Amino acid sequence: MIHAVIALCIIGGVLGFMLGIANKYLKVEEDERIDVVSSKLPGVNCGGCGFAGCGGLATALVEGSVKSVSKCVVANNIAKKDIADYLNTTPGPDGNTIEVKE
Repeated sequence: MIHAVIALCIIGGVLGFMLGIANKYLKVEEDERIDVVSSKLPGVNCGGCGFAGCGGLATALVEGSVKSVSKCVVANNIAKKDIADYLNTTPGPDGNTIEVKE
């Protein structure tokens, strides 16, 4: 019985160590601007912009596939201007900014 417990502890330790190494070298870096833009959107996830939710629109804006914040029909003009100003002035991991209209 004690041999089985020791064997399981060793196996668990080895697998945990391997997961830790995999996490360090295989981690996918996400652009932090997505979280900031998503927090500035209204968060109602209505789908009026054509995306599944505010996170989808935020990702599309940061990736540059959507060039206008006006796709969000719920956000007010102040929020739209704030998002456009943020994306136009804040560089991403590659050092480039995104040209976005209100």
